[in-house]
This record gives sequence, C-alpha cells and structure tokens, in this order.
Amino acid sequence: MRRPALLLPAVAAALLLTACGSEHAGTQDGGAGAGGPASPSPVDRPAVDGVRITSVTIPSASASRSASSPSPNGSGGGVRADRLTGVPADSGVSAAYEVVNSTADALTYTVLFDFTTSTGGVMSNQKVTVRSVGPGRTVTGTVRLGTLAPGASRVTTVKVAEVTRVPAREAPSEPGVCPPSGVRVTADDGDSAMGLRVVGLLLENCGTKDRTLDGYPRLSLLDDDLQPVRGVEVMKGSGGIATVAGFDDPPRAVTLKPGERASAGLMWRNTTGFGDAVDVPYVRVRATAGAAPVTVTPHLDLGTTGKLGVSPWRRAGERTGPGS
Repeated sequence: MRRPALLLPAVAAALLLTACGSEHAGTQDGGAGAGGPASPSPVDRPAVDGVRITSVTIPSASASRSASSPSPNGSGGGVRADRLTGVPADSGVSAAYEVVNSTADALTYTVLFDFTTSTGGVMSNQKVTVRSVGPGRTVTGTVRLGTLAPGASRVTTVKVAEVTRVPAREAPSEPGVCPPSGVRVTADDGDSAMGLRVVGLLLENCGTKDRTLDGYPRLSLLDDDLQPVRGVEVMKGSGGIATVAGFDDPPRAVTLKPGERASAGLMWRNTTGFGDAVDVPYVRVRATAGAAPVTVTPHLDLGTTGKLGVSPWRRAGERTGPGS
C-alpha cells in the first residue's frame, strides 16, 4: 500500500534482525504509560503487504490522571510525588505486530504506523524498519506511541498506514553501517513547488578507498511488485520539465575520498491530462555502471507526464531543488 506523504512527522526506528525461524523484532522504547497498567486487546484486521497488528494496548481515559495529580476537590489526601515540570508523560499506547514474508526472497520492510482517534484523525505516526526477513519467516515486534503534544486528542486505534519492502540485499544500509560495497546510497524526502517535484539521491563513500562517479546515476523504475515500470522516459538533465539549478550542468567525473559525499536529483511534474497516471514506488539505483544496486522508495507520482529528469552526480553541498 502506498501513501504519498506523512500526515505528521514520523520517528524512524531501525530494528536489526536475524533471519531464521520465527523472530522477534524488538520493542520500540517508550517507557511506562502515564495512564497506568493496561492489558493488550487482540486485533483482527487483515494484513497489509504481510504486516498485521495483532494487539493494541491503550490505557483507559479514566486512568490517565497520574498519582502526582491533586484530588478533584483540591485536598492533599496523602503523600504524592510531583512530576518534573516540562517533562511530558508517555502515553502508554502501543501495538504488537507481525511481519510475514511469504515470498521466495529475503526482504527488508519499512512500515508506517498511524496512531488515530476514534474519528480517524492521525495524532502521530511511527516508522519502523524490519531488516532481512527471510522467505517463509515471521518476525514480531512492538511499536509505541511515546508522548503526544499537549492538547492532542486521545488515541484509540493503531493502523498499518504504509508498507514498503525491498530485497534485503538491495536495502539502504542503516545509519552508521557501511555496506560491503563501501558506498551508502539513500534518498531524501523531496521538495516541491507548484506541481514540480524533486527528490535528492545522496551517496557517501563510507569505504577505505577513493570512489569515482562518472556522470549520472543509473536508474531502474519499479512497481509495487518490484517489476519494471513501462512508459516513462528517463532523461539526462531536466528534459525541459523545468529550469532547476544543476540539472543541466554537464556531467563530470567526481572522485570521492573516504568520508566524502555526492548528490544527484530526480525531477518531475505530477500534472495529469490524457492517459493513465503513473506511480513509481521504487527506484533501483546504481551509482555507476556495474555498481551494486540499492533500491530506494521515493514514490514518484509522475501523473500522466511520463517524464523523469536526472541530474549528474556532483559533490554534496551544491543544492538541487525548486528553490535553487
């Protein structure tokens, strides 16, 4: 299932897994609930791309008043410990989930969980990465809401909002881990202005030797089943989509020493006209010809334009985007 944007900022939590048998993904830290102990309630909802919530824990509204609160009539009523001013209490809301890989390949899943009110309003969300789930394996874990902003409505439901899954061998490495290739490739959250969309690709030489990039990143556009998307023209440069700084610069060799970074950009318009709109949920990126592929999930909503512009690699720090 795809969703083009988060309704509220997500807090990323990467959970590193082994891939043998039924596994436990771990618990996202959040502390004890301010609402006091609460029992998990079983959930019977269908899985979303192999991810299913099995139970939720939501403290009752009546239990939300902590021991540090004064009695309703203002009387002391005994000894109490005051909560530190300015330190919000944990909500106590959590959900247990399972990830089932029914494919023949090891996959890395990224799951967006929405914490909603009884009327469907999203109060917060959490993003969890579950790595290297082997074929036929099941991984379980727990995601916690943590704290909510003052005045936020009460959360009553936790839902699987979005799931992306890529071959484990092609997943972007987790922060602080250098893959065997010695090159880390990631995609940013993108930028937009008047229907123009730009997503940045970032490449870091995290290895021990110099790396030379020769022009443009090599791209393969993939659908939800990780199969090639047809009918999209990938153009070197802006291709007339818009005038954006850096996109039509001539390509040049860029040599990165260990620890140095380079960037490139993807640009398109999501306008619609005649024909079918095209969504590209996955992009397989090769830094150079013959390089190990990395599959990123920028969600290119190309509309009916059928065009995607690609800028050449350049040293990181030279911004590419609508405001450049």
